[in-house]
Amino acid sequence: MEEEWPLPSRGRVGMFSFIAAEAAIFTIFVVAYIFYMGKSLTGPTPKDVLELPIFSTVCLLSSSLAIHLAIRALRNGKVRAFGSWWFVTIALGAFFLFSTGREWQHLIFDKGLTISTNLFGTTYYSLVGLHAFHVTVGLIFLAVGMIFALLGEVKPEHSERAEIFSLYWHFVDSVWVIVFTVVYVIGR
Repeated sequence: MEEEWPLPSRGRVGMFSFIAAEAAIFTIFVVAYIFYMGKSLTGPTPKDVLELPIFSTVCLLSSSLAIHLAIRALRNGKVRAFGSWWFVTIALGAFFLFSTGREWQHLIFDKGLTISTNLFGTTYYSLVGLHAFHVTVGLIFLAVGMIFALLGEVKPEHSERAEIFSLYWHFVDSVWVIVFTVVYVIGR
């Protein structure tokens, strides 16, 4: 007798399909950044202006642990703990986004690097900006989930939906590892 294979949920298939499409877009931006690395005819260059965003990176990567703990709490029926960990995820992601904004302010006003300064500026702001956009979208969805949690509308039976969203957040965090490595480590 053959064992029946259960189909994955439509939400999970949809999210993985969406992540695959987004990964293709990020790949194009990363390849463009690498291709144009060192080809700017004028400064500033990455080594002149970029500093390693270590603390904000630790915060963003920690947010993946926080959302994982939130999902686990919800699956175990601990709705309050879910809300707490979900909020921690939002706070860590918001701090990362705030830090990115501060970095851009410093680069633009103190270092004179804009998107139109040179090839480095164009590719840097395009790649890091694409990532920041994805963090922003994730934070909006996290905030909506937090509102539902505060209204008492989140129940353990919603853990599958929350977990599907967490796949997106883990993707955004994973992409940052690549962006960080290419822009701040290899590119300097």
